[in-house]
Amino acid sequence: MGEFFHELAKQKECQILEGSTMSDHVHLCISIPPKHSVAGVVGFMKGKSAIAAARMFSGKQRNFTGENFWARGYWVSTVGYELEKVKKYIQEQEEEESRN
Repeated sequence: MGEFFHELAKQKECQILEGSTMSDHVHLCISIPPKHSVAGVVGFMKGKSAIAAARMFSGKQRNFTGENFWARGYWVSTVGYELEKVKKYIQEQEEEESRN
């Protein structure tokens, strides 16, 4: 799914600077141009990736009515001078999850 997230980001003129997929959630550090809203980009990526996951893992091609892949919300923060700290945090999440 990682490559798929990168392709979705490109469609919205965004760039994934760092990312990590966990068993039950995803961490992404995305550069979003000012002309796009954060909510619009996140909604687009969640919607398109949910459809792709349903097709890949459920063998379904159509009619996803009533099914949920993502939680309704998401957490967002702006990153300026702390970009490297955020990237390091995301990278360490895989190690942290493998320990638990």
